[in-house]
Amino acid sequence: MSSSQKVAIVTGASQGLGAAIVKAYREQGYRVIATSRNIQQSDDPNVIAVAGDIGQRETAQRVVSEAVSRFGRVDALVNNAGIFIAKPFTAYTQEDYDAITSTNLNGFFHITQLAIAEMEKPKSGHVVNITTTLIEHAIDGVPSVLASLTKGGISAATRSLAIEYAKRGIRVNAVAPGIIKTPMHAPETHAALGALHPVGHMGEMSDIAQAVIYLENAPFVTGETLHVDGGQIAGH
Repeated sequence: MSSSQKVAIVTGASQGLGAAIVKAYREQGYRVIATSRNIQQSDDPNVIAVAGDIGQRETAQRVVSEAVSRFGRVDALVNNAGIFIAKPFTAYTQEDYDAITSTNLNGFFHITQLAIAEMEKPKSGHVVNITTTLIEHAIDGVPSVLASLTKGGISAATRSLAIEYAKRGIRVNAVAPGIIKTPMHAPETHAALGALHPVGHMGEMSDIAQAVIYLENAPFVTGETLHVDGGQIAGH
């Protein structure tokens, strides 16, 4: 199979934001390795699904191995997989902590390390991390300490990696969404959730996918966090 077409890896890709990001990369002509715990194979021969827990290094190894063996390269990685559990801080359990840190931190570490190792070979590549505006702008009534702990670390790592790899042709950026209309939010919650944003409504999945593609096509942008949050980062 020809390896001239660019290849993107997208985690958390079975539904919601991840599925929208896969679609956006395909529209850009990329081949895609899509991974999540229970993902099904696509009818599109240019999308390969790899099922597994991204918090386990073995899954990350299979994902990157599939990208190289099937498509010959890794050009982009989108770290979209994430777990969000909204609880009062003292109500979090050890199981909550383990689940969130496994997916949000271990998942980021394993797949990013292996993908960047492939990008180093041609001295070209791009990593996009999906974080959250809650890192910088906590909201009363939306308890989010473990999200801030994990995604905040990834936000800092975004800048650190961007500087470490800037001279090696690899860019690293982040997208920080507000609350987006995904299957995890029931329609009856949309009005209340929309009111948390200065613009008065929730974002669409396409807003995030388009932000990722903007960064993909912006070669002079690295170390940036693009807030796609209806003005939340600016204040209330």
